[in-house]
Formats: sequence, structure tokens, C-alpha cells
Amino acid sequence: MTAAHARTGQVARIWVYPVKSLGGTPRDRVRLTHAGPEGDRAWTVVDGGSGEILRGKHAPALARLTPSGDPDADSRVVAEALGRPVRITPAPGGSATDAAAVHLVSRQAIDRAELGDVPEGCSADDPRANVLLDLPDDDERTWVGRTVRIGAAELHVTRTPKHCLGVYAEVRQPGEIAVGDAVLL
Repeated sequence: MTAAHARTGQVARIWVYPVKSLGGTPRDRVRLTHAGPEGDRAWTVVDGGSGEILRGKHAPALARLTPSGDPDADSRVVAEALGRPVRITPAPGGSATDAAAVHLVSRQAIDRAELGDVPEGCSADDPRANVLLDLPDDDERTWVGRTVRIGAAELHVTRTPKHCLGVYAEVRQPGEIAVGDAVLL
């Protein structure tokens, strides 16, 4: 490791959100592609009447539901929770990510949020991040414009979210990451 790639922490948890706006599924490892973690937000919830894609901000009950991987069964569970017909359909273009390929949040950001340092509209209880980091002596908000290497992947940190904890990043070099991998800045 060189001074240009100093270890700043490690991966504590990884989540994939197979159906946009539904709960996440923890993983021990995942492959990051240019579009983000494989399988992340690959499906959407579509209103059965209007055909509109439903989002968590309009239907908060979605975040409490964990997808099973069976679109028909998931459609029934979501329809029951929302009280209206829905379909689970493949995301247009293969991914329904809105802001960036990967959302990184540190345990330290969650701790700061619990003490009141949290953007308006953000939930410290569920930041909906793909990768939870343990950064004992660092703050990911200072990484904007920098490159981070995790496992075999290289990420470029693009910005801090407006209404979420952590930072957003794009995948420059796809590769597998795993819980316990070093975070090199």
C-alpha cells in the first residue's frame, strides 16, 4: 500500500435492494458493476391501475417489506400492504437507481446522525446504503472528488446526498467486494 492508497477503514456490511423501495437483503459479498451492485434495484413496484412506478417516498410501507425473489409472490405481499393492485416488473434499463451506482455510509455517520447531525428528511435508522463502512479516523463526506478502492473495485466519490447520510460513488473499475475488505483512499 502506498501513501496514495492509505487504509482508512473496512467494509462492515453490504446490502442489495433487489426491488426498488423495498427492504434490503444483506450479503457477505457482491460484484460491483458500472450500474452498481449486481441485482440492486433490478425490479420496481408498478401501480396496477396507473402503471406508475411506486417509490418509497410516496408509499413508505414499501421499506418495511423484504422481497422474496419471486416477483409474483412479492406482488401479492406488496399489494396487500398497500391495499391496491401492483406488479413487480424488471427495472427499465436493468437498474432503478436514482442518484448513483453505489451509496456508501459509515457507522460513524450513523452515530453522528443519532446525535443530531443528519440532513433534513434523512433517516438514520435506515440510510438505504449499499455499503456500511467502519471508518474509525475518517469521515466519508471529505471524499468527494476522490477515488476509493474496496476489494477488487475502484469507486469515484461524486457527492454527498441531499437527504441521506454518507456519499454517492460511481464504479470506475468493476469488481467483487466483501465484508471485511479494506477501504483504501
